Amino acid sequence: MSSENPKHAVLAGLAELAKGLAHPHRLEILEQLAQGERNVEAVAERVGLSIANASQHLRLMRAAGLLTSHRDGKHVIYGLTGSAVLDLLGALRSVAERHSAQVRAVIGSYFHVRDALEPVSRTDLVRRLKDDLVTVLDVRPADEYAAGHLPKAVNIPLRELVRRLREIPTDRESVAYCRGAYCVLAFDAVALLRDRGFKARRLDDGYPEWRAAGLPVRLATSPASRRSARD
Repeated sequence: MSSENPKHAVLAGLAELAKGLAHPHRLEILEQLAQGERNVEAVAERVGLSIANASQHLRLMRAAGLLTSHRDGKHVIYGLTGSAVLDLLGALRSVAERHSAQVRAVIGSYFHVRDALEPVSRTDLVRRLKDDLVTVLDVRPADEYAAGHLPKAVNIPLRELVRRLREIPTDRESVAYCRGAYCVLAFDAVALLRDRGFKARRLDDGYPEWRAAGLPVRLATSPASRRSARD
């Protein structure tokens, strides 16, 4: 039997888990994988890394227990180990917003300037969707929408928003959402819509948190569409 102090063994495991989070690229990778499973090449492209660098980060996070992986033909597909990873990121966000001067400064100088209005909570959006009172805009790229999205959500990626304004009703409020609390896509979409005279707000967080809360989502319906979304 090992003579190692069990508390020290647990703490060592927690330290390895924390190491898996301890890089901005790894946090961005987690944000990407929270939208749906992806292969190494897709992760590298979205985060702006070389395939070798992305692969190194992914292997480290898998070893730390943050990710799972499986093979699909010649590709290795990565995904989050579960919703507890999102809970961990949420706790990290909460501590940072309360106690990190750097984080508070960025939130105040960018996020609050872009959107000072109270965001729509998940509970409120569920009610308003049930009563058909709102247009929900998914402003993520089309492949992320295809992998999974909120019910009744219309996919208009941010880069297409200006030329597709006619598709958005003007007689009701629009609620935009994207990848999570710090995803700038929804902030920029809401700012653009308000500048054009639309009534618009953003969801308090994003698609991953909505799904982790057990709220209804629409998922890819076939193996082909799922493969297209992640490749």
